[in-house]
Amino acid sequence: MFSSFFPNPRLFFPATVLWTAISMALWYGFARDFGARLSLGGLVGFPYPPVTADGAAIAVETARNIWLYQYMIGAGAIFVGLVRWLLPHRWFRWSVGVSAVLIFFIWFRVQLDVMINNWFGTFYNMIQQALGKPGAVTQEQFFGQLAAFAGIALVAIATSVVTAFVSSHYIFRWRTAMNDYYVANWHRLRHIEGASQRVQEDTQRFATTLESLGASLIDALMTLIAFLPILWVLSAYVKELPLIGEVPQALVFVAVIWAAFGTAVLAIAGIRLPGLEFRNQRVEAAYRKELVLGEDHAERAQAPTLQELFRAVRANYFRLYLNFLYFNVVRYGYLQVGVLIPYIALAPSIVAGGLTLGVMQQIIRAFGRVEGSFQYLVNSWTTIVSLISIYKRLRAFEALMRDEPLDVIEAEVMPRQL
Repeated sequence: MFSSFFPNPRLFFPATVLWTAISMALWYGFARDFGARLSLGGLVGFPYPPVTADGAAIAVETARNIWLYQYMIGAGAIFVGLVRWLLPHRWFRWSVGVSAVLIFFIWFRVQLDVMINNWFGTFYNMIQQALGKPGAVTQEQFFGQLAAFAGIALVAIATSVVTAFVSSHYIFRWRTAMNDYYVANWHRLRHIEGASQRVQEDTQRFATTLESLGASLIDALMTLIAFLPILWVLSAYVKELPLIGEVPQALVFVAVIWAAFGTAVLAIAGIRLPGLEFRNQRVEAAYRKELVLGEDHAERAQAPTLQELFRAVRANYFRLYLNFLYFNVVRYGYLQVGVLIPYIALAPSIVAGGLTLGVMQQIIRAFGRVEGSFQYLVNSWTTIVSLISIYKRLRAFEALMRDEPLDVIEAEVMPRQL
């Protein structure tokens, strides 16, 4: 699943995490201060902010971001070059090179989201000013803010479209790598239950699902890195919480506690789902196989056999539906209550008049981004359940190739075998 596409996964993935940590440490340690000398922003009309006489840099967000993008591209290019030299692999360009490009696109979208969050503060403060004092804001100022949002949104749309296009090709290349690997060992794999489905369908589902989960995880981590400092600063506007009183960095405290609570509750509610999903694939594969054999052999796919196989399909689906019933009660209940959590946390500050409308909007959006990042497992749980079932099926292929014993669940007797 991994070694067919990535170079030496046991070494590559830890090295990726280590390189990311080193790059971040260097950036916050001293590299960000080199922008005045190394930034190329001046070539596109965004020179790095000059330093005033008192040594304080003028805050120009776009110019600073350009230097950050340069640094990220440089660090990524060095890592990609080192991997190409030390761990050559057939699929290197896609598994390493394109992965680096996709990670950069994800980070760029997060930065656009930060820009939109800042825009919300400015825009809603202007709205409050206009509503409080007629004539304080001109139409030119109003439409100028809308034009600023449109510019950010257009860049975000273009980035999302390009990312989706590249991701589609990335997924198919990963599927191709797995397909080639399993086809080369087909003589050993063809005897396992549902072998054709595992090669034809499960490889595509595995690549698609894992890419989606991986991109979501990276997005959640980068969003957390970008928005947690913002929420930390905005917490200065919240002096106390209902029923609790004063808490340092109250908004961060609420986001962490609420997300941890939801993750634990959802994990307990969905603990049986991976096994049921796996069994679902098995009974569906057995039913499909009998139908396919019946196309070429008249003695196969007889009515009693098909009825027995379909009863197994129905029984497993009904168990799955029952488990998803109480899982969804917990999940949707938690998510709906979560909509009110930031407003509840802000209640004392709102009632006391300690916030402007713009600041409140910034807090709500930043809180939602940080909370959403902490809730990665909550939001992805059903997808993770599906991925686990697919992984178990493909894992059986690799166990056969290594002459390892199959999991207990693979040895369960199917209705056709009774």
